[in-house]
This record gives sequence, structure tokens and C-alpha cells, in this order.
Amino acid sequence: MFGSARIVSDVALRLRQTLTFRGVRAQNINIGGGVGGEIPDHKRLEYALQHLHGIGRSKAHHIVCELGVENKFVKDLSKRELYSIRELLSKYLIGNDLKKCVDRDVGRLVGIQCYRGIRHVDNLPCRGQRTHTNARTRKSRKTFSGAR
Repeated sequence: MFGSARIVSDVALRLRQTLTFRGVRAQNINIGGGVGGEIPDHKRLEYALQHLHGIGRSKAHHIVCELGVENKFVKDLSKRELYSIRELLSKYLIGNDLKKCVDRDVGRLVGIQCYRGIRHVDNLPCRGQRTHTNARTRKSRKTFSGAR
């Protein structure tokens, strides 16, 4: 009985250690409005937009220029500016919608059994790169962690 209580207390102690952030505050602003995703509020707008899947440096710069908003910290943005950002981002294919579109395109390639689809199934490079000496990360087998 004492052994099981000790194991439970050890598990609780480890959970408490992993859940505390030790003074680090992680604040995010939810874009919402059908866009999905959160952007950090302690960064400038142009860099914070890059945390959304599908927005890189050039698209983030284009969005900031199109809005006419100065590149200030996200936490300093007004409600009206956040609303305009949300409206502008709704025009782009980003986030989970982009991931679903890419998965659907790869699934189509796999379904028609074309060369690129077969390469995707085999986890090999699809765009003509050599594999004799390179493509180590793509060719390596996936390792699964778990009970042996």
C-alpha cells in the first residue's frame, strides 16, 4: 500500500514540475473569425503574423503594408485594427484549411498512382533530388517511442 501511494505522489510531483512555467508568461491573441490560430502579443505585428501556418515573411510584410498599420506590438493594437486584420486574413488560405488542402492534393497524387504520389508513400524526395548520398532525413525510418 505504501509503495503505490509513493508512486502516485512521485507522479503528482513530476506533473507539478512540468506544468509550472517558472515565471514565463505566454500570452497570445486569438485571431478567430473563421481564421483560426493565435499570434503572440509580445512581438511586432509583422513577426507575429508569421506564427500562423501559411504566412511567411513576404506575405506578412504585404499584409502590414496593405493594412496601413505601423508595425507595432500586437498588444498595442486597437479592436478596430484587430478586426481589420481578421477581415484581411479571411481572404487567404491559411491554418487548418491550408493543411487540409495540401493533404487532399497529396491524397489525389497517391490515389492516381503517379510518380510523385508513389514517392510520397515511400517517404522519398518527390522533386528530382538525388538520394544516393543525400536525403538522409527523408530516407530515415520513422522511430516510434513506446513500450518495448
